[in-house]
Amino acid sequence: MCDEGYKAVAKELYDRFGLKYVAITLRESYSASDNGWSGMLYDGKNYYKSKKYDVHIVDRVGGGDSFCGGLIYGLSSGMDNQSALEFAAAASCLKHTIEGDFNMMSVDEVMNLMKGDASGRVQR
Repeated sequence: MCDEGYKAVAKELYDRFGLKYVAITLRESYSASDNGWSGMLYDGKNYYKSKKYDVHIVDRVGGGDSFCGGLIYGLSSGMDNQSALEFAAAASCLKHTIEGDFNMMSVDEVMNLMKGDASGRVQR
C-alpha cells in the first residue's frame, strides 16, 4: 500500500473512533528474515513518517509492543510527534534483533540508533 493508502486508513480510523493519534508500523519484506521497517503517525492534522531501517529479524515477537511502548514513552516524555515516532521505530527495530518478548534495550541505545547512521541499517 502506498503512503496515500496508509494516510487514508489513518484518517478513517481517526475520524471514526475519535482517536488522539493513529500509529501504523510499515514493513517491507525483502525475505523471511530481512525487512525494511518504519512507522507513521497521524494526529488529526499532520502525517509523520519515520526513517526506514533495514533489519535482520531474529524474533518478531514483541516488535509491535516495542513500537507502541516507544511511542508512548516518546510522547509522554515531551518529544514532539516526529521525534516520538522516530524513537518508536528505533525501539521496535532493536527489539527485532533479540530473542524473546521483552525489549531489553535502554533509552540510550534507542536514542543512539535513532540519531545514528543515516543509512538506517540496524547492526548488532
